[in-house]
Amino acid sequence: MIRMSVLAASLCCLAAAPLHAQQANMTFFITSKPIGNGGNLGGLAGADNWCRTLAQEAGAGAKTWRAYLSTQAADGKPAINARDRIGKGPWTNAKGVVVARDVADLHGANGLTKQTALNEKAEVINGRGDQPNRHDILTGSQPDGTAFAVGEDRTCKNWTSSVQGSAVMGHSDRLGLRDDEPSKSWNSSHGSRGPDGGCSQADLRSTGGDGLLYCFAAN
Repeated sequence: MIRMSVLAASLCCLAAAPLHAQQANMTFFITSKPIGNGGNLGGLAGADNWCRTLAQEAGAGAKTWRAYLSTQAADGKPAINARDRIGKGPWTNAKGVVVARDVADLHGANGLTKQTALNEKAEVINGRGDQPNRHDILTGSQPDGTAFAVGEDRTCKNWTSSVQGSAVMGHSDRLGLRDDEPSKSWNSSHGSRGPDGGCSQADLRSTGGDGLLYCFAAN
């Protein structure tokens, strides 16, 4: 009985090894869980740290991880474009599938779908039709990955507010209520909204999200 248990454990470890190796080599994932404070991510630094933390837990912490987020010009500081933060690519998910070859491909005919936009554990993110729906991913970005102009808040006060403003989000499963480009957009589908003002954790969940992030290895 003991020998059979040891054998079963060994086979289990051998079967899991290829996935762990792929996770160590992954350069893209969606966070499996949110920071939990709505749109207040602690700014870009806090978001990047969250990507790094989850990557380390998955065995891929040796890379420079960046959250795919833009910020708007404010307080004398220039805007920051999400597309300029994430390196040159290519980017692969936790199963070794290439989701985009480079920045141009990522913002064009990329390979992101519900089946490929996986979290760091190689799991599929719940999308439209699933309970709960978690496909709204925070980006604060326009379709080309650039920041919005000064004016209406599209980034929950540059990722420091959980009470005021709004945040633009994309659909990780490329599905929405309509058959149009915004509904199919992975990075720029619609803004957050809700009774708390638009940036609370409850607000993000109310439209089918959970405050999740896209994370890319920049090196």
